[in-house]
Amino acid sequence: MFALLFGACAAHATLQEDVERAITILERFAEIPETAIPQAVMRDAKGVAILSVTKAGFVVSGRGGTGVVVARTDSGWSGPSAIGTGGIGVGFQAGAQVSELVIILNTPEAVKAFSQGSNVTLGASLSVAVGPVGRSAEAGVSPRAAIYTYSRSQGIFAGVSLEGTVIATRYDANEQYYGKPVYPADILEGKITPPAEAQTLLDLLAKYG
Repeated sequence: MFALLFGACAAHATLQEDVERAITILERFAEIPETAIPQAVMRDAKGVAILSVTKAGFVVSGRGGTGVVVARTDSGWSGPSAIGTGGIGVGFQAGAQVSELVIILNTPEAVKAFSQGSNVTLGASLSVAVGPVGRSAEAGVSPRAAIYTYSRSQGIFAGVSLEGTVIATRYDANEQYYGKPVYPADILEGKITPPAEAQTLLDLLAKYG
């Protein structure tokens, strides 16, 4: 099921399309201050993964999606690395319709997990929790987990655990975008210069500090 859904989604999404969706998703998450990701969480993030997920069936596992992950480097934000998911884990309740996900990587270990190029199962070796929201959470925010998760569906914010969700690197999308075979570690460490088309996303992330 994972391979089938992941393959179907990845085949119809280029990395630039996912970059543009990521920009829109971040802007939507910031629209309502009461349910926005706190500035402090974004400012302290070591990395961010942003995905668009669509329902692919009538069962909880029948979902798939694509997106990007970026990491903070000494010189700013890295270029985007393509990721995808072919199923949603046990944290989703039956009937939940999640279409936009933002995953905050709070620790270097979380970024490293996304850098390895193998599948990342949220909650397996890195703690994962629904992230704090709103201006009331701004003061004194400190990471309670290696990974924070946020979700929105049809404009409605919903705190949904992504524990058990499997995320994989989309190597073909990265190769097409960068014009050569590249490793996610090199992208996320800032060793690969991102195309000019990615700059709008990187500038948006830079606004958070």
